[in-house]
Parts: sequence; structure tokens; C-alpha cells
Amino acid sequence: MTSVERTAYPRFKRHFTSKELTEIYTPTRSEIAFSYSNTKGKSNIFNLLLALKAFQRLGYFPKFSDLPNPIVNHIRSCLKFPDEIVAGYDNYKTIYRHRTAIREYLQVTPFNQLGLHLAAKSIHESAQVMDNPADLMNVAIAELIKQRYELPGFNTLNRLVRRVRHLVNQKLFQSLQERLSNDYQQRLLNLLDNHPVEYRSLYNNLKQLPKRPTRNHLNDLIVHLVWLDSLGDIKPLLVDITITKIQHFAAEARVLDASEIKEFNLPKRITLLLCLIYSAQVTARDNLVEMFLKKIKSIHNNAKRELELIQQKYQETVDKVVGVFIDVLQIFIAKPAENEVVQQVEKVLIPEGGAEQLLTECEKMNAYKGNNYLPLLWQFFKSHRSTFFRLIGQLQFESTTSEQSVIEALNLIKENQNKRGEFLKVSINLDFASPQWRKLILIQHEKETKVVRRHLEICVFSYLMTELRSGDICVIGSESYADYREQLLKESEYLPLIDQYCTDLGFANNPTDFIAQLQSLLTETATAVDAGYPDNRQLVIDDSGEPVLKKYPRRDLSPSVAILLEAVETRFPERNLIDMLRNVDYWTNFTRHFGPMSGSDPKIERATERYLLTSFTYGCNLGPTQAAKHMRGMVTAKELSFVNRRHVAVDKLNAALVDIINRYNVLKLPGIWGDGTTAAADGTKYELYEENLLSEYHIRYGGYGGIAYHHVSDTYVALFSHFIACGTWEAVYIIEGLLKNRSDIQPDTIHADTQGQSTPVFALSYMLGIKLMPRIRNWKDINFYRPDKNTVYQHIDSLFSGAIDWDKIQSHWQDILQVVLSIKTGKVSSAVLLRKLGNYSRKNRLYQAFQELGRVIRTIFLLQYISDLRLRQQITAATNIVESYNGFSKWFFFGGSSIIANNDPVEQEKIIKYNDLIANAVVFHNVVDLTDILRDLQKAGFLITREDVAALSPYMTNHIKRFGDYLIDMETVPNILDDSEALVLT
Repeated sequence: MTSVERTAYPRFKRHFTSKELTEIYTPTRSEIAFSYSNTKGKSNIFNLLLALKAFQRLGYFPKFSDLPNPIVNHIRSCLKFPDEIVAGYDNYKTIYRHRTAIREYLQVTPFNQLGLHLAAKSIHESAQVMDNPADLMNVAIAELIKQRYELPGFNTLNRLVRRVRHLVNQKLFQSLQERLSNDYQQRLLNLLDNHPVEYRSLYNNLKQLPKRPTRNHLNDLIVHLVWLDSLGDIKPLLVDITITKIQHFAAEARVLDASEIKEFNLPKRITLLLCLIYSAQVTARDNLVEMFLKKIKSIHNNAKRELELIQQKYQETVDKVVGVFIDVLQIFIAKPAENEVVQQVEKVLIPEGGAEQLLTECEKMNAYKGNNYLPLLWQFFKSHRSTFFRLIGQLQFESTTSEQSVIEALNLIKENQNKRGEFLKVSINLDFASPQWRKLILIQHEKETKVVRRHLEICVFSYLMTELRSGDICVIGSESYADYREQLLKESEYLPLIDQYCTDLGFANNPTDFIAQLQSLLTETATAVDAGYPDNRQLVIDDSGEPVLKKYPRRDLSPSVAILLEAVETRFPERNLIDMLRNVDYWTNFTRHFGPMSGSDPKIERATERYLLTSFTYGCNLGPTQAAKHMRGMVTAKELSFVNRRHVAVDKLNAALVDIINRYNVLKLPGIWGDGTTAAADGTKYELYEENLLSEYHIRYGGYGGIAYHHVSDTYVALFSHFIACGTWEAVYIIEGLLKNRSDIQPDTIHADTQGQSTPVFALSYMLGIKLMPRIRNWKDINFYRPDKNTVYQHIDSLFSGAIDWDKIQSHWQDILQVVLSIKTGKVSSAVLLRKLGNYSRKNRLYQAFQELGRVIRTIFLLQYISDLRLRQQITAATNIVESYNGFSKWFFFGGSSIIANNDPVEQEKIIKYNDLIANAVVFHNVVDLTDILRDLQKAGFLITREDVAALSPYMTNHIKRFGDYLIDMETVPNILDDSEALVLT
């Protein structure tokens, strides 16, 4: 059974503002005329209008006893009827007649067998791709409304959804089971039984988490993947189940233990197991590649550090080597017998480590001379060699371009992995390798060119890392490192969308005119900036061509703002954090999204209270054990952990956040701070334990951890967040956060820090209709590009260092749109594309086209940036908001020494979402309190201007109590939100 609160089934709100009553429930003249023409008597006219307005709002006829008194009173006052006229019919025939008249007036068909069939068909089609009962019901409701049908009762729809969903799923489960042999089914079921030695089921191994990237953990992960692959190739078995449902079934299985899985019927049990195995196989490959990339990167970093040490000790090494070879030269000058020469040379060399040791030191000296660390890689690579070869033996790699040189080289070293000689007698194409690598790999020995085995192996693994990152090589059976081309829309799918998409964004719908638009925009912008240079008091270009942007003076708080801020802070009521969370839930009902993964209603007692306590526990990073100690027996640690694990998922937290954001967006006060059209993105580090794959040491942030990457609106509310590794290129997620934001606040301009200035990000954001305007500290080091080589500017010519290759953009215009439309339709993630486009690729022409387009858009932005002081101030103000939010949200993350103690990446993401939930709830509550305070100040005669209020911020914490006992009183309800009494600001 699904509760009505978790669906889109229309229902009356608990409370109404006067504005809502006026806008929604005030009868129009035509509606009043309709009532008078269809019935007689004030009571009947009143009831007919009540039924009409209720039906318009709900799509069905509610019981008159369920009509909220504010609506009844409002409509009565609109008709100017006396209070003696009450809602309710005495005659059932009148009810029937009035409802028929309303349906005819609104041109709505009563729910009948045809409507039932229509609803069942839409549920059946949707059940192929989704599984949550609330989502399926929403589909049925949307279809009935679209076809102008009266909605049936909620229980009718609920039963229909349950029945159709059950039939669809059982058919899927049954057909899947029939494909499997009895022996294979039994093998799967054996996973649920306790192992005789380990005293736990192998089912738990399917949920194994990756650990930090070490050689031993890499070996363990390879063994884990070998075991997973031994369970069979699952993908062909799941061919009839959509990827969405596979993910849903896998998520459901992941939160259950073996004993609970056994309670399902056999077909469903088999299906859940297969989906979980398939998900585990894909995840294991992703994790294996990720760990491999980090290890190769670590090996290169170690070699670089070794080179630095060598450079420091260079003089000492020179003295030692020169001293040794002086002795050798003295022996050779004496010209003894040949065999005696060898013996005496050996006597000199052995005390200094022997010939091999001295050769290594000579290589180090050569590396120093060329500032080349590549010869030093072997000493860090050799301990990982066997593990890397096991890895490439377990994974299947393919090139995504026509060039196969790296794949061919990879196959060659696999064939020769058991060789131990210094050289390989093979022929190899090294076109992919840099001159430095080729110089190391190919050497002249005994009058012939030979391949140095060690250097070749390191080189191939290094380029494998590069090509996996750029997407030029993919891994079969992976998700993050799959061939992104297979995820793109097919030609027959995206070509029909181009014209409308280009029209919507104001782009030309053909490559020639598109290029002409860009050329015109770049030329006009550069010309205007050049012409305006003499009047630009902030930009100075000296005689050497060096540009300097003068800093604009910092704006301090005006005396009136300081007085207002002091008055506001002294009047803020003291609040318990957990009470603020309860109040915001009362106003928004965000906890309605929490519940079992199956989509059914929660069967726990006091569900809303448990959900609030769990949100508080994890959002403040207290952990269930510590939180339960401060809750005086209201809930146990086990119950808190259970709710988090079984009833709360990332998508549910995102939906809860959307409820808070949407209700916040209706409030008047945030509109003074911004209009929601701009947002800023920035990351902040959270401490993690080292024993997980996400945790990484980062110099910029210091210590081990992950990055919470927030998108914050100009109205101060956080729209979306990702949790990523410290080493991740943050610009990858700039666009993704906006695309995943499902709230009513939809910014079209995004600000970021310096990491957001990459050319592929500029290109992709432009093609998606997003204005990217980052704060760039090192803008002087970035190249400006001319429209063509012959263009010369009078004042700003020294800024430009190259010209745009328009042919490169024009020839790949259709490919660019294929990518953009694939992202827009949800076929592929912008983060996946940018992660590949953000890594240089000489093979991938799509990368080169995006890079060239990005150069155009970035140059236009940079020209605007250096010429527009207000734009720079706007960017600074927006990025200051997101940086303030980072500190604000962390203020609530006070438990557990502010360290995320869970090593599960899903749980880590949830904790960040919980924290956003707490922070946004406090922002919401602060705005409500601030609005009341400002109204009271106005009534007391305090002069408040719009400019002064715009300088305030809802990131206030002085009035909030974080510590003590965490008790929640569900009986106490907050005041009704009524924002109709607007602030009158001068």
C-alpha cells in the first residue's frame, strides 16, 4: 500500500494563505453565472460552487465533510452569503445533477471502464521501466488528467497499480527463471546459505566495498571480480529488463540480508540475486579501473619525487661516480693484459655496488640532465608488475577510435609477460608514445635497434591510463569506463530534434550559419572591448603587453545595515536544531519521500518522527550510537541505522530537498536576494578514513578526504550536491549539478572558481544554454583567440595569441549536437562526457572540436570579464555565497570529529545529502523567522530599505542550540506560513 502523501494524487493542503485562497478558490463571474443558471436557492448555489472549485483543484469530487473550513468560508464570503448557509446536500439527486453539470461545464469524462483501461495501459507500459508504486500511480494520474478524465478514488488507483505492477514483475521474474537451468538456480540459491567455514553467506560478498588503492587491495579486487565472473555472464539473462529496473532491484537486494531475500518467492529471489550480481560485476570493473588509474598515477608521482631528490643530491652523486671512473681510467692508462683489466675493473666496481648499481645511478644522472623522470619509473613499477598483468588479463579493453596502436601494444606485452630478458625481439608501432618514451624504449644494441622490455611495459600501462581517462579506450562490462558512443542517441533519434532545439536556444540549425553566428559574436565583442579600452579604468595593458586588472574597493556594511543586523540578531528566537527540522517538515512534508525501497508504506511506528530523528542523526554526523544516547530512549541506535539503511536512499533525499527548495522559493524574502536565475558551484573537503577508494590526499585541501561539490542559488539555498574524490577535476560536475536539479529554481547562469574555466566546459555549457561565468584568478595566463589570423586590434591586440580553427567546429557540428542532445534527453551524463573531454586526446576529434568551440566561448567571456566591472562584482558575490554555504553547512556537521566514518560511497553521498537537508531546513526556518522579525520592526517604526535587507543573509547560527538532549515533540506545531502580508520596503 502506498500512502497518498508520497504520490501526486491531488489533495487539499493542511493550511492556506490568503493569497492562495484568493488566487485559487475565488469564483469567477462566469462560474457564478454557471451556478445560478443550473440551480436555485442560496444553499444549492453555494454547494455547486464549492463542488466546482474543489473539482477544479483536485480533479475529483471530495466529501463535503473533507472540505477545509478556510475554503468554505472564503467562497461564502465571495458570494456574500450569510454564515447560516452551510456546506452539504440533503438530496442525493441534487448531488448527482450538480456533478453531471460540472463535468459538462469542464468537459471532463467520468471515470469508467475506458478510463480504467487507459490507466491500466499507462501503468503497464511504465512498469516495464520503473518499479516504485508511487511513480506508477503518478503516471496514471497524469494520463487521466491529460485525457480529461475524472480521477477515481485513491484506493482504486492504488489497487490498480499494485495489481498491474505485480503482474508485470511476476511475468518478468517467471520468464527470467525459465531461462535458467535447475543447477544454475541452485548455485544462485546456495549464495544465501551460510558458508561452513566463514559462518556467513557468500551473498554478503556481493556487497563487498572497495578499499584504498594499494597493491594488495588491487589483488583482492581482481580475485573478487574473478569470483563474480565465475557466477556467469548475467547481462544476456537480463535482456528483457530495463537498466532502470535492474538498478532498482539491485538496490532493493543490497539493503536486505540473506534471510530476508529467502522470504520472497523463488522467481523474485532469483531475479534480485541476478540483478545484484550484475550490478556487482559492473561496479567491480569500475572500481578496478579506478584503482588501477590511481596506482599508475601514484607510480608517476613517486618517480617525480625521486627525480627531485636526485636533483638535490646530484652533486654528491657526481663526485661519487667521477671518483669511481677516475680509478677505472687509471687502470686503463696502465694498459695491463686484457683479462687483468677486467679483473681490476671489477675490483673497482664491486665495492661501489657493482656495474648494475652504477648503471642505475648513471640513468638517474641522465634523468636529471633532461629533467626526465621516466627512467625512474621501473623501481616503483616492478612491485606492481604481476598485479597489473593480472588486471589486464581479467578486463577486456577496446579502442573507441580507429587507431589501435595502444591496444596492439597492450596485447604484445601480454604475450611477452613471462619474458625476463632485457630486450624483446619484436616489431612494434610506437606512434602513440612521446619522443622521450621512444628514446628509452628503442636503443641501438650490437648494431641493431632493440626494444627495452621494462620501459615498454611501463610506457604501455601509462598510456593505457591516459586513454582510459580520455575515453579513447573503454572497458567492456564497465559503466564509468564504457564506450560512451553506445550511450549517445542514434542518428535517427537526434536528427529530428536539432531544428527545435536550435530554435529554442537561438542557434542556427546548420553548421554554416552557426559558425557565422559565433564569428559575429566574437568579432563584435572584441571590437567593442577594444573600442572601450580608453574608458576602462580598471584594465591597464603596459608597454610590454602585460595586462593588469585593478582591484575594486571592498564594500563595507553601511551604518544602516549594521544597525538592522544588530536589531535582527537580538530578536531572533532561540531554536533547537531538531525543532527547526520538525517545523520545516510540518510546512513542507519532505519526509513523505522516505520509505521502504519496495515503495510500499512504512510499517514502523511513528514513521515521521523516526525519519526526522534519522535525518538529524546523519545530517549532523552524530552516528546512530551517539545520537541514541542523547534521545532518552525515544529510539535505539539499531532503529536509526535500520531507517537509514532501509528507508532512505540518495534519490529519496534529493526528492525531499526539492520539496524544501520549492516551498522556500514561494517565500517573498529570498526574492530580494536573487531571482533564482544564477547559481554558484564550489567544493569543500570532508575528512574520510583512508580505507576506501574515494578517499584521497590532496595538497590544496590538505589531508585525506572527499569533496562535497555544492550548487547554491543566488537566493542562498543549496540546489544540488555531489560527493567526489579530492583528485577529481571539479569542473566535470559544474553542469551536471544544474541538469540534475529538479526544483522550481532553474538557473541559466553558473559561476564557479578557477577550475571552471576549461574550454570543454565552456563549450558544453554554451550548447546546453547555460552561461558559464567562473571567477578566474589566473586569467592573464589563458590564451585569447582571434576570429582570424589577419585581425589586429588597436589597444588589446597583445592579449591574443592564436586564431580559431572554424573548420574544426563546422566539420563536427552535428557530432557536437549529438552529444548535447544525448545529455539533454538523459541518455548520457554530462559528467561522463566531460571527464573524457577534459583529458587531452590527439585521436578524439570530438574532443578537439569541443576544445575549439570552448576557445570561442571562453574568449568572449574573458573579454566581457575584463571590460565589465559589474560582471566581476556579480561573480565575486555569487561565489562568496557558495563559499559561505560551505562553512554554514559544516557548522551542522559537528558529530564524529567531523569525519565521515562510513567507507561505503553510497552512504558517503547520503551523509552529504542529509547535511544539505539540515542546512536548507535551517535556511528555510531562518527566512521565516527573519520575515516575522522584519515585520515586527516595521510595525515598531523601524525604517527598512530593500538595499539593507539585500545585505542580510539567512546563514545565521548564533540562535541555534546544537548540543544537549535531542528530543522531538511531534504534538507541538509551528505557526501557519502566511506570506501574504508582504514587507513594504523603500
